[in-house]
Amino acid sequence: MWGRENRSRDLSNRLTGAIVAAAIAVALPVAAMATLANRSFGELYRLHFVGASATMAVATLAALVLTSVGARRDDRRAVVVGTAFSAMSALLLVHGLATPEVLGPEHNGLIAFAGGATLPVGAAVLCLVGSPRLRTPGAVRRLLWLQAALIVAIVVVGAIGLTFPTVVPGVPSANSPPALVLLAVSLIFFSVLAARARRTFVLTRRPADLWVLVGVGWLTTATLAALLTRPWTLSWWGGHLFETLGMLAVALPVSLDLRRSAQSRSLAGDLAAAELVAEEEALLGPQVRALMLRLADKDTSTEEHTRRVALLAVRVGEALGLSAARLRRLAIGGLLHDIGKLQVADAVLKKPDRLTDEEFEVIRCHPAWGDDLARTLGFSPPVRQLIRSHHERLDGNGYPDRLEAAQIDLDTRILTVCDVYDALVSQRVYRDALGHEGALQIIADDEGAAFDPACVWTLRTVLAVDAARDLTLAGATSAGQRGAELLAR
Repeated sequence: MWGRENRSRDLSNRLTGAIVAAAIAVALPVAAMATLANRSFGELYRLHFVGASATMAVATLAALVLTSVGARRDDRRAVVVGTAFSAMSALLLVHGLATPEVLGPEHNGLIAFAGGATLPVGAAVLCLVGSPRLRTPGAVRRLLWLQAALIVAIVVVGAIGLTFPTVVPGVPSANSPPALVLLAVSLIFFSVLAARARRTFVLTRRPADLWVLVGVGWLTTATLAALLTRPWTLSWWGGHLFETLGMLAVALPVSLDLRRSAQSRSLAGDLAAAELVAEEEALLGPQVRALMLRLADKDTSTEEHTRRVALLAVRVGEALGLSAARLRRLAIGGLLHDIGKLQVADAVLKKPDRLTDEEFEVIRCHPAWGDDLARTLGFSPPVRQLIRSHHERLDGNGYPDRLEAAQIDLDTRILTVCDVYDALVSQRVYRDALGHEGALQIIADDEGAAFDPACVWTLRTVLAVDAARDLTLAGATSAGQRGAELLAR
């Protein structure tokens, strides 16, 4: 209805407005610092040491909290962020100690070297948040070794530079070729992080995740100031300020996730499929939830099936690179794709025997009936298309519209193959459930005719990940039980 269409439009406008506000929060400091680029503030060495120490304190606290709690909860993404902050903290320590009148001599290259490397190194490590290797067993242990190696390497370089000031070159000096190369590489890292932060915010719609996007922007601003402006100018000092603010904006949301015992996700650009489906189910509204409860009362297997299909479809869609908005639509479409079965008579829906041709024609109407109901409830055309077309085939022999392959979008193809897979492996009143391999074989036999090959392959991949995880968990459980038996003896 009109209200739902407008709520959806208002939500889209709010998300766009929030992202524009974040862009402004980043653009204003950049403009101000560009204006102040050549205004000197004096070589205030002790103030620089205090500022570097304050930023180091923020990075150190974030590193300790995120690493320790993340490792304890096996939150690999939190440990990655902790590793990034630990490396930045170590570099800031060296940067501060190398300040003239502290431990560093009047002319030494270590202060420029450590200062110029802090943010690029941190950005490079933060990009590991999205690495598929984080999903493999032992990832936390490898990250802790990486963290230790980075800290040791930085401390060794710092000790050498402070002992032998001429050994470490004074690069990257502002606007030098090494500085420009380092800046280009850094901007690539920060662009990846900004894209992930934006995608996470669109998925979660949490203000905290928007702050991560702003924080990445501020860290980028600080990098520009460090590599493009002369030391001791106002913009150079401003870069140090926004380095601290950026660290806080990135670290706090991850820390809040840990406090809520939730897995961190701010820089990963994703949202667990189960969380996304649960969020969309909660946002459907009382009227739609009432209809879903009616469907559950009418046919429990159908209601449970829709939730499983939504979950699987979102995971396949994520693996295929669908945007955040399309994943949300896929979650809604999966939850509602069988809503038209509310209009199918119980005698047909729950019949334990083979359907007659007339009864099958009634079943074939449920996608169109679901589309009509979704239109009445005010759902968007893309969601209605998912509901209406989830029984279409690439060869044009599907229903209700006998669409050709070119008329079936990727989202619908994903929902179709996930719907059929879950139906095959589920117990129904008219047949027993098939095994995993048997269901995949039936789908493979119709690959290209009914199902998109890319969707079939991705479904297999997602299910294989599940199987490997279950095997790992089973092995760990068996090992634990065996250990308990040995201790009991």
